[in-house]
Amino acid sequence: MEVCYQLPVLPLDRPVPKHVLSRRGAISFSSSSSLFGAPDPRQLSQRRGAISYDSSDQTALYIRMLGDVRVRSQVGFEPERRSSHPYLCIDFRTLHSEYSSSILNEQRVHRLLSFQRYLHSSRLLRGIPQQIPLHILDEDYTGQARCMLEKVGNWNFDIFLFDRLTNGNSLITLTFHLLNQYGLVELFQLDMVRLWRFLVMVQEDYHSDNPYHNAVHAADVTQAMYCYLREPMLAKSLTSKDILLGLLAAATHDLGHPGVNQPFLIKTDHYLATLYRNTSVLENHHWKSAMGLLRETGLFSHLPAEDSLNMERDLGSLILATDISRQNDYLSRFRLHLDQENLCLGNASHRHFILQMALKCADICNPCRPWELSKQWSEKVTEEFFQQGDIEKKHKLEVSPLCDRETNTVGNIQIGKYFSSVGSGFIHLLLTACM
Repeated sequence: MEVCYQLPVLPLDRPVPKHVLSRRGAISFSSSSSLFGAPDPRQLSQRRGAISYDSSDQTALYIRMLGDVRVRSQVGFEPERRSSHPYLCIDFRTLHSEYSSSILNEQRVHRLLSFQRYLHSSRLLRGIPQQIPLHILDEDYTGQARCMLEKVGNWNFDIFLFDRLTNGNSLITLTFHLLNQYGLVELFQLDMVRLWRFLVMVQEDYHSDNPYHNAVHAADVTQAMYCYLREPMLAKSLTSKDILLGLLAAATHDLGHPGVNQPFLIKTDHYLATLYRNTSVLENHHWKSAMGLLRETGLFSHLPAEDSLNMERDLGSLILATDISRQNDYLSRFRLHLDQENLCLGNASHRHFILQMALKCADICNPCRPWELSKQWSEKVTEEFFQQGDIEKKHKLEVSPLCDRETNTVGNIQIGKYFSSVGSGFIHLLLTACM
């Protein structure tokens, strides 16, 4: 049985209700509305993280909507404000979409409710006794996917196969399994429902139409991060808090990635570039998006306020370290520690620095994977480059390096990225060597 929801047409003349703005996770900032381009409010209402403009004070509101899509769809938005630059109004969520909204809605339903869960809920509604026990991670988890999780610490772990076996839920399944395996759910007394909701929302907020920066990439980075956390010297030195932060940072490190790079956002005067003053634009966006979901779900709400804020701050420090433009700074600092032999894993700040390095390695480790996996990632990242180039051509912008599909191929782009690959391998070797 196929299920499809038809969203009602939204009125565009209603202001954002005050009760929405007071919800946990709402963030506001002031700026001239002429600097920002806004996507179609009808499309934004279908996702958390919607953008709206209040005409009274020209304040842009970054809102994490609560509740399901039917509740969110009842919230109205002000008409979008057009600037003089047509490319400022690009909606990155729909540029590369190959499917209609009805199909996307259907995919969301299938991802959140597998057939077994749907069958189970239907039986309960009809008063039929449960015949098959309902597992938290569903039959996929107890089948072939579970067999793969037994070898989740192997460097040749095939995340593409795992994603297929979990019906597109690789990030949720993998992250939950690792948190549970470390005993972090019980140790930090994490509410199971809140944790599950958080992971579902994290996976949903990755843009599935991005060829590379999507939930599968986040799952791959999380698996690589786990491999580093298992390195003997690091494994015996890390605290439970370190491990929890490392896994959550890996799962959320590219949250809400628009599928274009920072220079593109800066040269188009995108609102994110203005908000973060052209500095670590994407990384700040990923961090704030993750923080919004933590607050919306209340995952750490049972912790003392100071502890919760420290967790958010440390999570941000890890995510911000993935800014590739700062790679040489981190690498130089790492080399200095090794040369001076003063890296002490008993020191909390040194452990945090190693976690930053581990996340950076996990984020760019594709060239170090087995060829059959590395090749697929190369093709995906190249296609994302080309899609950005297509956008730039469409809006008569200068095409960014490596982004022109007419003058570049997967092969020569990978040659052009040779030094990045060498850097990735070098950091990988240094990190494992020091452990």
